[in-house]
Amino acid sequence: MGHRDKPGGDGHRRGREILPSDQLTARAWAVTRRAMTQPALPDGLAQISGRYDALLCDVWGVIHNGREAFPAACAALQAFAETRGPVVLISNAPRPSADVLPQLDALGAPRAAWSAFVSSGDATRALLAQRAPGPAWKIGPERDWPLYAGLGLEFTSPEQAAFIACTGPEDDERETPEDYRERLALCARRGLTMICANPDRVVQRGDRLVYCGGALADLYAAMDGPVTMAGKPYAPIYRLALAQAEGLLGRALARERVLCIGDGLATDVKGAADQGLDCLFIGGGIHGAEVIRDGRLDPGLTSGLLAREGLSAAYAMLELR
Repeated sequence: MGHRDKPGGDGHRRGREILPSDQLTARAWAVTRRAMTQPALPDGLAQISGRYDALLCDVWGVIHNGREAFPAACAALQAFAETRGPVVLISNAPRPSADVLPQLDALGAPRAAWSAFVSSGDATRALLAQRAPGPAWKIGPERDWPLYAGLGLEFTSPEQAAFIACTGPEDDERETPEDYRERLALCARRGLTMICANPDRVVQRGDRLVYCGGALADLYAAMDGPVTMAGKPYAPIYRLALAQAEGLLGRALARERVLCIGDGLATDVKGAADQGLDCLFIGGGIHGAEVIRDGRLDPGLTSGLLAREGLSAAYAMLELR
C-alpha cells in the first residue's frame, strides 16, 4: 500500500506512491496499525447500531448493484435513520450528488433510507474550479457533464490541454484503461496533472465488473503522471460527509461514534482507517470472489484479504441487512 494521505488534505499520486503532506492523527494511526484481527461478524446492523450516532454509507455495491436496489440494505439504513441518527451516503460517483439521486430513485432505493448524500463529484468541483478555464482534456461519458456545470472550464485535445479531467472511460461497457495508454503517455511526458473525479477502480454492474476513473488514474500514475483526487479514500469527501452529519445532528460528532460502511478495500476501508473511523466491510460486493465460500462470508478469507492489504475492519457482513 502507498503512504497514507493526511486527514485534512486532497489525495495526490505520483508514480505508484500516494504522497502525504502531514502526519496522521493519533487515532487514525492507531486504527491503521492495530493488530490485524478477524473482524466481528454481526448478524445485522441493528446488533451494533447502538454504538454509533451516524453512518457514512457507500452506495454502489452496498445499497444497489447498478441494476436494482437491495431491499434489505435499504431497510437497515432506514431503521438506523429513524431510531439512531443521520445516514449520509458517501459515493465516488463523479457527478454532483443532486444528479445521482434520480438514478437511485429509478433503481428503487427509498429516500427514507438516507438523510444526506455526498459524492466525489461534489468534492472534486473545488479542484476543477481552481484550474478554470483550463483548457482540460476531458475523459468520461456524456452523462458526467454535470460535474463541469458553471465552472467556466474549456476543453481541448491531449496535445493542447493544461490538465486532464477524468471521470472514467467514455464507454465503460467496452473500453479498458489500455485504450487510453497512448494518449495518457503523451500527457505524462508533458507533465500534466490528472484530476480524477472517481477514485474507484471498478464497480459491480449487475453480475459483472466495469472499469472506473481510478483504473485510468492507476495507469497514469504508473507512467509517473501526477494524479489528484478528492473522493474516497481521500479526506475532502469525508470532511463534506461529516459536516453534513453534524449539521443534521446539530452538534459535533465524536469520531468513535461514526461508522463507515462499504465494499471497497482501497476506498471505503482505507478511507475509514485514514480518518480514524470504524468500518463495516461488506464482503459480497466487488471482493466477493475473494471472501465468499459456499455462499457465505468466510471469516478466514476475509481477515486474510484485509491483512494482505494492510487494512483492518471492525466488522464484516456478506451484505448489509
